[in-house]
Amino acid sequence: MNTNATILGVDLGGTKTALALYDAKTLERKAEQVLPTDAERGFEAVRADLLAEIDALRATDTVAVGVGVPGLVRADTHRVLTMPNIPGAEGADLRADIALHTGLPVVIENDARCFAFAEALVGAGKGHRVVVGVTLGTGVGGGIVIDGKLYHGARGFAGEVGHMLLMPGKPPYAADDDRGSAEQFLSGTALGRRCKGARTPAEYLEGEAGTSLKPQVFRELAWLVTDLTYALDPSIIVFGGSVGRALKPYLQEIESELRHWLLAQSQPPVITCGILDDAARRGAALLARQAMTE
Repeated sequence: MNTNATILGVDLGGTKTALALYDAKTLERKAEQVLPTDAERGFEAVRADLLAEIDALRATDTVAVGVGVPGLVRADTHRVLTMPNIPGAEGADLRADIALHTGLPVVIENDARCFAFAEALVGAGKGHRVVVGVTLGTGVGGGIVIDGKLYHGARGFAGEVGHMLLMPGKPPYAADDDRGSAEQFLSGTALGRRCKGARTPAEYLEGEAGTSLKPQVFRELAWLVTDLTYALDPSIIVFGGSVGRALKPYLQEIESELRHWLLAQSQPPVITCGILDDAARRGAALLARQAMTE
């Protein structure tokens, strides 16, 4: 790889799209661009904007592109199965579209897995063998990194933390979907429904609006961490996303609640919040770099 090479990392979100150009060796951020996604226009319009922004930010020495997307990506075909916040994305081969347009190798991955990968390699989870990243934002996502490698599972869906059942059949509000998944309890969307007096993720847990909700959220987070502990035995769990970042003042309280649910002889994982301000796009760039060396 050229010593002056750069890699483009993209975080395609339902609300905003963030791109950054990184030094391929040092991962120093050399340039960046953030713009509204305007997802309501549909996938075709979003894709056209994305290609244009990639053209604008890429350099002559750019050697690869990594893209994090807010949805499910098949590990074998690399096609998007679904992006709930971007209509019309089902079955899209975004990787092939970008590769054809740029002439560069492209890696595409779920954005929460990109977050987990970056935090595991160069963020809060650096130095830990088994890292679980959990993003609590509009939805709930996750990623599993073992010995510096992203773990996909048999079909590419490992780490879909939001679809784990927290209270089966008992969501915290009336819903057609009564699965009682973690996303129905702990996403920003869900907490907004549960705490109608709050306007931001921090307010779900602070002040008068969040007073009654806070103990419940800590208990639910402890349940989620307990399940992840016994399924994966991670050494650290890193929270991200707007709600995940708002947990930082309460980590000790969550740890205290966790001790109530873990068996006495169990070793709890470290619980912390992510430290990178660009984890999803940096993780996408790191995955692209890793793919080029394999």
